Amino acid sequence: MARYDYDLLTIGAGSGGVRASRMAAQFGARVAICEEGRVGGTCVIRGCVPKKLLVYGAHYADDFKDATGYGWSATAPPFDWDTLITNKNREIDRLNKVYIRILGENGGKSLSARARLIDPHTVEIGDRSVTAANILVATGSWPVMPDIPGIEHAITSNEALELSSLPQRMVIVGGGYIAVEFAGIFNSLGVDVAEVMRADTILRGFDEDMRVTLADEMIKRGVDLRCHSVVHSIEKTESGAFNLLLAHGELIETDLIMCATGRAPNIKGLGLEEAGVEINDKGAVGVDGSSRTSVPHIFAVGDVTGRFNLTPVAITEGAEVARILFSNNPSVVDYSNIPTAVFSQPPLACVGLTETDARAGNAHVDVYLSHFKPMKFTLSGRDENSVVKLVVDGNSDRVLGCHIVGMDAPEIIQGFAVALKAGATKAQFDATIGIHPSGAEEFVTMREKRPPQTARKAADYPFPGRPTGGSNSVFTKENPDEDHPP
Repeated sequence: MARYDYDLLTIGAGSGGVRASRMAAQFGARVAICEEGRVGGTCVIRGCVPKKLLVYGAHYADDFKDATGYGWSATAPPFDWDTLITNKNREIDRLNKVYIRILGENGGKSLSARARLIDPHTVEIGDRSVTAANILVATGSWPVMPDIPGIEHAITSNEALELSSLPQRMVIVGGGYIAVEFAGIFNSLGVDVAEVMRADTILRGFDEDMRVTLADEMIKRGVDLRCHSVVHSIEKTESGAFNLLLAHGELIETDLIMCATGRAPNIKGLGLEEAGVEINDKGAVGVDGSSRTSVPHIFAVGDVTGRFNLTPVAITEGAEVARILFSNNPSVVDYSNIPTAVFSQPPLACVGLTETDARAGNAHVDVYLSHFKPMKFTLSGRDENSVVKLVVDGNSDRVLGCHIVGMDAPEIIQGFAVALKAGATKAQFDATIGIHPSGAEEFVTMREKRPPQTARKAADYPFPGRPTGGSNSVFTKENPDEDHPP
């Protein structure tokens, strides 16, 4: 008789947990996965999938406008938010059922209740307890709200995906990728959007040229970027609107407030510390390079570890845990050169090092920068620019980073992520024949280095800290300079 009920018990049925459970079952393990909500996790239920569907919906506003330049007498029809949300929900329901079917077809058992560790091998699930030789924690992350008076009036990205109707005015608090993406969605759908952030401009941690370029494009689209601003309090007015008091005494009146000020590992009430699992100083589950916690038979993957909050990373980690436990062919997850995309409008994508990070570790860095108007907009007349950037090790000629803001950026960067993973050099980029005309060809046609200089910061530019909108682009072909060649 088996000592434990299961060989592997997974807590959390998101992308990482499902991948680990499915593969473990395929390897012949007795597997169960516990989920108190819907199967699919953050990405499928309340994250990247529904958000991307809303991004697609928002893009039609641009498409109708651009069509006239190509001979189409396009008049944008009335937009129906309820239809978009209903259809989005239908797709999420379908994916939820697909995940459940995949688990069942591979022999995994689904347990629908909240889980809590009682001891290192025992998990309380609802009103019963089960035991497992190995436990995987894959409970993801959850939005964090700032501790300010009136915060109960604000929503998070979770609720933003389920709004019953669109507001006329909206304030988004935060400057990270979630805030930027939702600002683009709601702005394109006709909402008057202001984005309030503490930082000098959006997307702290991304390459400075990309941050500034995207901020400029958002401002041109009408998003009101309020940088160097902190919300002190929120107050509901008699009319049902809300007043936000900013640090410098300014008041903003709005109809809806969304906070996108970060996410934290979703570990409250799981009993991890009681089972001996160490929580690190960031409030995440501490793990080693094999996703193993301080308890050797308890593993953790995905957002709950605070390493890389990206669905493909969680999936890769989950697969590796299954191999470590039940296969004779374990590998090591390589966290270098992970591509990233921000589904903003226009989108941003990158892989590898920023210029700032490259200079911090290498005294000789070459930078190549191309700024251009996408061909599609030559007839439509849209005032939108793209920027492509390469960061190169000047000694070895190896490409350290690829960055792009503009049309199809996420689709373009995926292939270049393979090139960086393979250690491609600038000479190999140059020897590659481009596809013309395309935006992607810019990566293999740049020949002129940007003049030597220290890495710049967003604060060096004239517009990121302005409290109001409007265009003040230094990236224009009509006004080139040494630092921003056309």
